[in-house]
Amino acid sequence: MFTPKYPPPDTAPPPVVIPQTTTAPAPVQAAPAPAAPVPNRPTIQLTPGSALALAASGGAVVLVVGAVLVSLLLAVAITAVSVAVVAVVLKSLLKDLEKQR
Repeated sequence: MFTPKYPPPDTAPPPVVIPQTTTAPAPVQAAPAPAAPVPNRPTIQLTPGSALALAASGGAVVLVVGAVLVSLLLAVAITAVSVAVVAVVLKSLLKDLEKQR
């Protein structure tokens, strides 16, 4: 059940070996330089209106990303301040608890 099963050996005939003859090589002709490839895509031409729309959309993206990053930074700052306040309160409570003993 767990023994490997090998495929049957190939039955293709052995490759034919062609003997090489020694002949003088033909003179090599210089190939002409290839022509520059022609782009098959049309070039994009921006009109003043489309350039203005592109600049406005880029500015809007920058403003949105900036607002998101500032709000995340503000959330981190508020969390840090609240943790600091909790730490001060806990320290005060522990100090009062030690004084009562």
